[in-house]
Amino acid sequence: MMPRFQNTDRRGFLAQALAGSAAIMVLAVPEPTIAAAPADFGPLKHIRTSLLDIAYAEVGPASGAPVLLIHGWPYDIHTYADAAQILGAQGYRVLVPYLRGYGATRFLSDVTLRNGQQAALAMDAIDFLDALGISQAIVGGCDWGARTACILAALHPERVRALVSVSGYLIGSQAAGAKPLSPEAERRWWYQYYFATERGRQGYAANTREFARLIWKTASPHWAFDEAVFARSAAALDNPDHVAISIHNYRWRLGLAKGEARYDAIEAKLATFPTIAVPTITLEGDDNGAPHPQPQDYRAKFTGAYEHRTSEGGIGHNLPQEAPQDFARAVVDADRMAGR
Repeated sequence: MMPRFQNTDRRGFLAQALAGSAAIMVLAVPEPTIAAAPADFGPLKHIRTSLLDIAYAEVGPASGAPVLLIHGWPYDIHTYADAAQILGAQGYRVLVPYLRGYGATRFLSDVTLRNGQQAALAMDAIDFLDALGISQAIVGGCDWGARTACILAALHPERVRALVSVSGYLIGSQAAGAKPLSPEAERRWWYQYYFATERGRQGYAANTREFARLIWKTASPHWAFDEAVFARSAAALDNPDHVAISIHNYRWRLGLAKGEARYDAIEAKLATFPTIAVPTITLEGDDNGAPHPQPQDYRAKFTGAYEHRTSEGGIGHNLPQEAPQDFARAVVDADRMAGR
């Protein structure tokens, strides 16, 4: 059983920051419960942390090397439906949780702040691994999930065997978010400013699925997804906390919404933009229509074994779903880079 870390609000240990007060004391590994299943994954499992009942898909043998895959906005666990099957067939134990505000994941308390800041999402991932008794995993992510994966690798490298990050190094800070970008870059972030308004919150609440469809199309202009594929993922956005989490996430980035004191030490560390030393492969699609950094801009942030790959053929922002073979291959190769 791995040791747990102390509450940063009470003890202030920056080296233990990513554990935070959202973590739980693991006395025994609970037996996951079974719930209704989405297509392609089989029955969902549930596990509880101190804040959440997390719904997740699991593919592959229970004895396999753990792989944690983290989805983004406005997507869901089906970002990894095909890649998970590929990895499971190769003997990996693939775990794909619904984020807070998505699918069947639920808060345990009605009074918990529906917080979408980056540190809260990262703590959810650590708590998820702890609840399952997993001390170390290969971690991969896309969009919000890539940011979370990078945070885990930067602040808790002992928990991350290897990293696969779509669009590279995505750790941010409120101070960085306050700085204006070029007009073209600002235009690409139009929805962030829309969400900063009450009109935007109401508009997203009233048109969540159509909003998500627009993001899918603009972020991946050549991805020919059909209605069934979209509907399968859009169902996850019906979560009662989805709008609140989404709006808070983007408002927090601009300093328009407060975070929680329990995460202050984590955010302070992240604001220094720490480097990542674990073996890493970064991926980018050749037709990513979403705002994203260029590979040369984040290369220096990866100080260990590293490789960057570009998926070609009109691959957009949701790379793991658009090019699952490329993503799965990166996970396997990153594992080899770590010495397997």
